[in-house]
Amino acid sequence: MLEFAILGLLQEAPMHGYELRKELTAKLGAIRAAISYGTLYPTLRRLQAAGWITEAAETPATAEEVPALTSRRGRVVYTITAEGKERFAQLIAQAGPETYDDTGFGVHFAFFARTDQATRLRILEGRRRKIEERREGLRDVLGRAAERLDAYTLELQRHGLDACEREVRWLEELIANERSGRAPTAPRPGTTGGRGDNDSPPTPGTSRSERP
Repeated sequence: MLEFAILGLLQEAPMHGYELRKELTAKLGAIRAAISYGTLYPTLRRLQAAGWITEAAETPATAEEVPALTSRRGRVVYTITAEGKERFAQLIAQAGPETYDDTGFGVHFAFFARTDQATRLRILEGRRRKIEERREGLRDVLGRAAERLDAYTLELQRHGLDACEREVRWLEELIANERSGRAPTAPRPGTTGGRGDNDSPPTPGTSRSERP
């Protein structure tokens, strides 16, 4: 999924490693994009070896952009190739089970603006089925074994169930919008956009309490 995200970002503009790491955090969120340079650069090398990206001219690096414990050197700028654009087109059109899990869904959702409507709908419906299955599993645990769980484990199970129920409602709203041809409507800063504070949509793959 990191390869998919990198190719998607490089579709927008050439970037060096520092910019890519910063944009990954902005695009995917700090928790999901908590990647180190030790993870990022090997992935960039694999993409280069596959012929999907290439190095452009180096530019001078500023002190704040140089990772700790490394020398201050020129920044290597990465550019997507024609083959890389084809690979990204293949990846963004996927709607299989790997796009329903927490990480896969979050990364694909971040690029929904460039995904066709039919693929968006298949991914949303697949994610809803997955979360509904997770919700029913938690309900089963609470129904059969609640009396055997200690108070903290029970609270954790209830928290998970609550998160699933909220995400299902959020997904159903997104699916309804897709079917009617409407884009999601984000509330203006300082407003709830018609939702109460306890009804705001979750970040894909996370629960309410995991957000700041």
